[in-house]
Amino acid sequence: MTSWTTTLIAPKPRIAVDHMGAGALVVFMHGIGGNRTNWHDQLPAFAARYHAAAWDARGYGLSDDYDGPLDYADFCADLVRVIDHFGARRAHLVGLSMGGLIAQDFYARHGDRVASLVLVDTRPGYEQAFDPRQRAEFLRLRLEPLKAGKEPKDIAPNVAKTLIGPKAPPAIFQRLVDSMTALHKESYIKALEARANWKRVFDPKTVTVPTLVVVGADDTLTPPPMAKSIADAIPGARLAVIPDAGHLSNIEQPAAFNRIVLEFLGAQQAKAAE
Repeated sequence: MTSWTTTLIAPKPRIAVDHMGAGALVVFMHGIGGNRTNWHDQLPAFAARYHAAAWDARGYGLSDDYDGPLDYADFCADLVRVIDHFGARRAHLVGLSMGGLIAQDFYARHGDRVASLVLVDTRPGYEQAFDPRQRAEFLRLRLEPLKAGKEPKDIAPNVAKTLIGPKAPPAIFQRLVDSMTALHKESYIKALEARANWKRVFDPKTVTVPTLVVVGADDTLTPPPMAKSIADAIPGARLAVIPDAGHLSNIEQPAAFNRIVLEFLGAQQAKAAE
C-alpha cells in the first residue's frame, strides 16, 4: 500500500485526516505553520505496521475554519473525535512543535486515551510561558505582518529560513514555504494568538506512558538542550537527536526519523506482548 485515504470527520469543524494501514492507531500532528502533508514521508513507512493517520488541525489544510477564538482545549476535543472515529481506545501520539504541545495538553486532559507520546522539536508543555524576548520575535515574524495586511505567502520565506537546518537542500526550503503559503490566514492568526497566550495544564511528573523526545541537532527554535529538559522531566523518557536536521526533523531527515520512532513503537509492542 502506497497511498492514503483522506477522511473528513464530522461534525463541524470537520477534521481532515490522511490515513492508511491497519493496527494500533498512530496520530501525527503538525506544527503551527504546517498541515497533514508534512507527514507524507511518514505515513507509508508506518502503515506497514500501524494505522497511521495525519490530521489537519482545525482551521488548517482541508479542515474547516471555525467561529470565535482558539483554545488548545479545542484541539484536544478534536483529537478525541479523531480517535473515536477510528474506533481506537488509545492512540500513539506523534506531535511536532505545536503538535507536541497539543499532545502534552491532551495527555493532561485525556491520559487514558494515550498509548505513548513522541514529542518532536517542541517546547515543554509545563513551562510558564514564552521568554518575553522569544515571544516578541515569534510574533514579529508571523503575527505582526499578517495584521498589517500581508498574506501567509508573504511571510513564508522569512519564517522558513528560521526553521531549516544549514544543510537542508532547496527542495526542503520550498516544501516549508509551500506549507506556509497554504495556511488559512484568519485561522493561522487565531493559532498564533492562542500560542502566545497559552497556559499550561500538563505536569510531566504524571506521565506513565512510554515517551520519546526527538529533536533536530540544528533546531534553533526548540534546540536540543530544550528537548533534553523535556526528556529529563518526564519519568523514563528517551531523547533522540537527529543530525543534520532543523526544526522539521521529520521532513529534513525522514529515514532517520522513521527508523527512530518505529524502533520506539516496536519496543513498546514487544513489551506489551511479554
